[in-house]
Amino acid sequence: MNRLLESDPALREVALRTLPGFLAFGFGSGLARFAPGTMGTLAAIPFALLLITLPPAGFWLVLTGAFLLGVKICDSSSKRLGQHDPGGIVWDEMVAYWLTVAFIPLTWQWWLLAFVLFRFFDIVKPWPIRRVEKMFGGGLGIMLDDIFAAGYAMGLMFLLQRLL
Repeated sequence: MNRLLESDPALREVALRTLPGFLAFGFGSGLARFAPGTMGTLAAIPFALLLITLPPAGFWLVLTGAFLLGVKICDSSSKRLGQHDPGGIVWDEMVAYWLTVAFIPLTWQWWLLAFVLFRFFDIVKPWPIRRVEKMFGGGLGIMLDDIFAAGYAMGLMFLLQRLL
C-alpha cells in the first residue's frame, strides 16, 4: 500500500471516499508515491484522446466545465486536508494538459512534447505562474497556475510548428 495513504488517513478519506476528492486526486493517480503531478498528467492522456474527437464547441464546453468543476473540487479537497494545493491534487494538471494538446497535431511526437513542456513549466513555474497562484488562492489559484503552464507550453509549441 502507498506509504502516503498509510501515513495520512485524512488524505485517504478525501481522495478515495469523496467524489470531489476522487476527481481532484485524478481518479487516484495523484496518490502516487513519486511525481503525483506527472502521474496525473499521464492519467489525463486517455481523456484527452476522447476530448479531441468532440466537435470544437463540445471540446471547449467540456474543457470549460472541467475547469469550473476543478475550481470547486480542488478548493474543497484542499480545505478538507487543511493544505493549499496538496501535491496529490492533480485535476489541475489534467485539465491543463487537455488544453495543452488542443491545437497540436495528433501524433505521438507532438503529444510527448506537449507532455514534457507542460510538466517542465508546471514544475519550474516561470513568472508569473507562482504569483498567479498566490494572488488568487483557493481552487481558482490551484487551477490557474497550471493553465498558465499550459499557456507557456502551447506558446512554445506554436513557435515550433511555425519553424518546422
